[in-house]
Amino acid sequence: MKLTPVILSGGVGSRLWPLSREHFPKQCLPLISEQNSLLQQTILRTNAFTETSAPIIVCNEEHRFLIAQQLQDLPSTYLSSNGEPRIVLEPIGRNTAPAIALSALEALSEGEDSLLLVLPADHVIDDIQAFEKAVEQAVILAETDSLVTFGIHPTRPETGYGYIRAGADFEVAEFIEKPALNVAESYLQSGNYLWNSGMFLFKASVYLAELEQHRPDIFIAVTAAYEQRSKDIDFIRIDKKSFSECPSESIDYAVMESTKSAKVVPYSGDWSDIGAWDALYDFASKDDEHNVLLGDVMAEATTNSLVRSESRLIATVGVDNLVIIETADAVLVMNKDNCQDVKKIVKRIQDENRQEHIFHTLIHRPWGSYETVDLGERYQVKRIVVKPNEKLSVQMHHHRAEHWVVVSGTAKVQNGDQEILLTENESTYIPVGVVHSLENPGKIPLELIEVQSGSYLGEDDIVRFSDRYGR
Repeated sequence: MKLTPVILSGGVGSRLWPLSREHFPKQCLPLISEQNSLLQQTILRTNAFTETSAPIIVCNEEHRFLIAQQLQDLPSTYLSSNGEPRIVLEPIGRNTAPAIALSALEALSEGEDSLLLVLPADHVIDDIQAFEKAVEQAVILAETDSLVTFGIHPTRPETGYGYIRAGADFEVAEFIEKPALNVAESYLQSGNYLWNSGMFLFKASVYLAELEQHRPDIFIAVTAAYEQRSKDIDFIRIDKKSFSECPSESIDYAVMESTKSAKVVPYSGDWSDIGAWDALYDFASKDDEHNVLLGDVMAEATTNSLVRSESRLIATVGVDNLVIIETADAVLVMNKDNCQDVKKIVKRIQDENRQEHIFHTLIHRPWGSYETVDLGERYQVKRIVVKPNEKLSVQMHHHRAEHWVVVSGTAKVQNGDQEILLTENESTYIPVGVVHSLENPGKIPLELIEVQSGSYLGEDDIVRFSDRYGR
């Protein structure tokens, strides 16, 4: 029976602000590896299994182009051996039970009842061999119609995770909510308790049958939404109206705590969900002073700290037990013991209608990216990169004019009634209200500087006439 990886990529990870943002969530960040994001590492981890179908990735609509780009950046050998990944778009977040149901329906649409290996996109697993052994054991159980979850052998009295009390023969004796510290300490000493990892393995048909039995309201709503799906470029779009009527519920509450078919397979290797900065510190390699220093950092008399620079030099002198995270538009400094309180800052940013929790200064689009270099009262300067053979929408603006200067590559520009080619050091001016578009007809990235001027410079001042990406 084939194994179909299901990657759940719907979260944001606000406790990892300022690196994780609503439009660039933690699973798309290279937090552990310099090359691959957590999402890419999760997908590549499944490459060790034979008889594997193309993965199914469930994400929200706002992340669709970012997720698609991350998949395109995977090694070509992975894509050729496993087939094109399928991206299922949730029109609105409804927790894990509906998301996994969508994946099960999509897997069954291929005409085969495969085993679904459900993995959150933001977990880190270092001991691949131990993970493979756990999955092999889970496959044996799932082929007999069990719903298998994976439990992590605890290494500390963790109060941020739920627990599973394991019985004989992989039986689940009890699911337990996040405990108090003294209770977590007793669980660790007992040896009979595992962290609830949020990873699962079961047949697609078995999961749907259990969901229909225990939560028919979720089953009916998800099935109706999936049946009215549509295909859009690389994406499977789920009907918004039907899916919005679906209750929001986790797989634990909807199915696993009610079913008589639950099993738990232990995993004893290194594992982390990298939920906050202290978790990243605990997982990362440290220097002789027990520091994790990432990027352009100079540390003197600094101990037990995590310091990460994204765009400039950070220098620390005489500090201990700090987390310092720098991005182009925000700096976070906190005691490592207060990592759970980052959400309070994010909420204040939201309450004050700021944007630092939503976007980075570097914004990814399906055609490439743009980065704000400078911003004033009536002007904005952006660095724009357009990938080869990609094109921005045909558009116009009511409130701003634009001046484009090509830095490298070739630009094919529609400027009103004119169509012109621009190369390095050449430019064009686009007045307010003029219909225009930008395309890269070449084989190398097009880089240009855009200077905007006008009374309003918001991204919502765009009137699109045509767009190949369906926006």
